[in-house]
Amino acid sequence: MLRRIVWWAVGVPAAVVLVTLAVSNRHGVRLVLDPFRPDEPLISLVLPFYVYLFGILLVGILIGGAATWMTQARWRRAARRHGAEAQRWQAEADRLSRDREAAASRQLAPVNR
Repeated sequence: MLRRIVWWAVGVPAAVVLVTLAVSNRHGVRLVLDPFRPDEPLISLVLPFYVYLFGILLVGILIGGAATWMTQARWRRAARRHGAEAQRWQAEADRLSRDREAAASRQLAPVNR
């Protein structure tokens, strides 16, 4: 429920602002990628300004996601280790249970003489 409230409180106004910026900034903007000759660049892009805005937003999301993923590596490693340990303990418990059942069935089996 809290996630939904935060989405409506933050996500929707941010989306409205971005759409408003996109609609009002449709003119072409030249991005010069040649720092030595800005007057006659070898490499430049002319795109609408909102493409740059959305591109930077996408790059920020990707960088933030990668940073979060990298900082959580130790927790994922610990979870894998604990999961493997739990599987070993479960296998050991299953083996001991089978051994106990086998021993109980041997004790209850009638002895034919």
